[in-house]
Amino acid sequence: MSASRTEMVILTGNSYPELAEMIASRIKPLGECRVYKKSDKETHVEIKESVRGKDVFIIQTGSTKDPNDNIMELLIMTYACKTSCARNIIGVLPYLPYSKQSKQKKRGCITMKLVAKMLVKAGMSHLITVDLHQKEIQGFFDIPVDNLRASSFLIDYIQQQIPDWRNSVIVARTPNQAKRVTGFAERLKLSIAVIHGSQGTESDGENEDGRNSPPPPLGTKEETSKPMSMTHRKSVFTIPSLAFGSKNPVKGKLPMDVVGDVGGRIAIIVEDMVDDIAGLVQAADILRERGAYKVYVMATHALFTTADPTLIEDSQIYEVVVTNTVPHDFAKLQCSKIKTVDISLLLSEAIRRIHNQESMSYLFRNVEAND
Repeated sequence: MSASRTEMVILTGNSYPELAEMIASRIKPLGECRVYKKSDKETHVEIKESVRGKDVFIIQTGSTKDPNDNIMELLIMTYACKTSCARNIIGVLPYLPYSKQSKQKKRGCITMKLVAKMLVKAGMSHLITVDLHQKEIQGFFDIPVDNLRASSFLIDYIQQQIPDWRNSVIVARTPNQAKRVTGFAERLKLSIAVIHGSQGTESDGENEDGRNSPPPPLGTKEETSKPMSMTHRKSVFTIPSLAFGSKNPVKGKLPMDVVGDVGGRIAIIVEDMVDDIAGLVQAADILRERGAYKVYVMATHALFTTADPTLIEDSQIYEVVVTNTVPHDFAKLQCSKIKTVDISLLLSEAIRRIHNQESMSYLFRNVEAND
């Protein structure tokens, strides 16, 4: 006698209901769930169907509008399913909020680790996401994490929608991103170029983790007037860059330049997210100066701010191609250069395979290790 098959329920919060509908249309209708706020501004969740003993998939992406609400809704929905005896609770987060805060900076904290702990504590048993900002974020979770890749969809756009794409060069906007663009270049059989030098202030604080802080003051005026012991002198003066807060004289910003030939070619900048339009505009300017006749930007997550569509429209960027992991319909209305690639098929197939306990390796068959 065969065991009865576990039922599936698909729920969604308020972050991106349009994407949830597109995903559910390929599997089954969305379950009945109401997520709302009363006059006290607290988040309330009402699940209006039974989830006992079922696999519950909660679709909730991050957004630039209010990532805190997105996370709080997800936590409450997860905990509501847990206390209602759901069999498995799988979070489907195409863009994982706070994933940019995955490194220690100065006297802050690794906020992504905190978010991961909260989601697991609330009752989440599995996570599906797309193109994490850092792959190491998977280690913050004590549950399985499927980090899907959107690169195949973006590569298909390049081959189908960019005329003369074989005369292109894949560009890394910073040296740190050279490894990411290698996967694109290898599959398209194209060469790469790397931009190096100062690009605004967005990346200036990436490596500021507090390790170059000056030593604490020696004490009061009376204490500093006393002769220091040899041990104290050694601890202060051993490392010149730390002595009394002095800066390394060698450190400085390099002028912006391009390593690689882009003359007379299409330059395709590859990013995991679009969150620094000023830096991308600056990169497009330097690429055009070096002879590129078109500049495309390819990214998974569209984290547009209010001013970004205008900056893109007035720039030398020909097109910004992003996926629909994050809602950006209003930005598209303001800027004709923004194009969207639908990846709901990838997410719906991941949900189907996890529910049916099938292998996920099929979804990674065309993915390079560097993607």
